[in-house]
Amino acid sequence: MNLHTILIVGLAFAVAGCAEEEQVAAGPATEAPAPEAAAPWETDDSWRTPGFMQHMHEHAEYLDELNFALDDGDLEAAMVPANWLAGHETYTDVQQEWLPFLYGMRSEAEAVEAATDLGTARAAAARINAKCQACHNSVDMDAD
Repeated sequence: MNLHTILIVGLAFAVAGCAEEEQVAAGPATEAPAPEAAAPWETDDSWRTPGFMQHMHEHAEYLDELNFALDDGDLEAAMVPANWLAGHETYTDVQQEWLPFLYGMRSEAEAVEAATDLGTARAAAARINAKCQACHNSVDMDAD
């Protein structure tokens, strides 16, 4: 065998070896682990009705009014939206998993109503915001 033949055979083996690696790399990927079961509201958005969304927007509007009044230093004006947040009628068909957030929000709204100074009212309002955000974080209500 001459040097030329050895180089051609070596090149052929090298190309064949690379081709095998490419086939392995292009083969089927390993299967990903199965995802955890989603909560019903994560796969079924039947709760996302126009009435429910309107009700949630009312929550946001009253919470805005509450925070604006407190920002203005008007404790008395903050009592009106706090009263609505604390005692409004619960929307029918609310997810059971969301009730702790709702009750927590109402409890903090009652704390705003009971507050005798702006600092106490502002702290309770911040906790209302936290309850609302925690509920939104439990499911992507803001999608769409």
